[in-house]
Amino acid sequence: MISHSNYSTPPVSEFLLICFPNYQSWQHWLSLPLSLLFLLAMGANATLLITIRLEASLHEPMYYLLSLLSLLDMVLCFTVIPKVLAIFWFDLRSISFSGCFLQMFIMNCFLAMESCTFMVMAYDRYVAICHPLRYPSIITDQFVARAAIFVVARNGLFFLPVPILSARLRYCAENIIKNCICTNLSVSKLSCDDITFNRLYQFVAGWTLLGSDLILIILSYSCILKAVLRIKAEGAAAKALSTCGSHFILILFFSTVLLVLVITNLARKRIPPDVPILLNILHHLIPPALNPIVYGVRTKEIKQGIQKLLKRL
Repeated sequence: MISHSNYSTPPVSEFLLICFPNYQSWQHWLSLPLSLLFLLAMGANATLLITIRLEASLHEPMYYLLSLLSLLDMVLCFTVIPKVLAIFWFDLRSISFSGCFLQMFIMNCFLAMESCTFMVMAYDRYVAICHPLRYPSIITDQFVARAAIFVVARNGLFFLPVPILSARLRYCAENIIKNCICTNLSVSKLSCDDITFNRLYQFVAGWTLLGSDLILIILSYSCILKAVLRIKAEGAAAKALSTCGSHFILILFFSTVLLVLVITNLARKRIPPDVPILLNILHHLIPPALNPIVYGVRTKEIKQGIQKLLKRL
């Protein structure tokens, strides 16, 4: 924090999170489905990680990337939902100054990490279908390790300035955040400083990273579709597309939920302010709950691995 000795008001040491300021009676009703989804997300991802770790047949680059996605989902979910439930159940609204900006960094950074992981997974499917003979030499364990380092480094470096810029602002007296989580926009608007650069940086960084990931994903699947349409063998095209089905479903769902969240924030004046808050919470909860389930249901090898794991118990 910067010095506030020149100002009569004491520096803000903590924030108060006010979930659904217009409909606080919703909280008790929402706590049950949110807690069930939270347990489902954590349990399903933990099961998937354990299955991939214990089943030797799943020790392949594609499943290592899926493990990375599950790990990111668990961190995102655990960063947001327990605090939301603590507010709903025990009215624990306060969050420390440093804790708020740490949550802000994890939410921004890990969301972009998920997008980047989807992009790497799309490249994996592109090589598998368009260059199957070269797949073993391109998509190796070393490739996955380098990809994981790239995912962490790129998004960490780009989004580290977001909480730093917000933490350096002057928060003169107001410390009530009308949100369940410490989003950059909800927190920075409490400042008595100009926040134009703060908002501009997040907007440019977010759309540059997520936009470039989306473009590369679209290009990968365009090449995959062209390659599949050239396949003449009966049933081969359907089999090739089925290997991409789970991945494409998750990308579509991730992008759709994110798009809806962006639209509702842009149209904030036309809709109740509690709607974007609820969608923001669900965006950190529903994809982590669905990702392992979709792969578990649609991927034969994972389904068999989970069945073996359950028999050991």
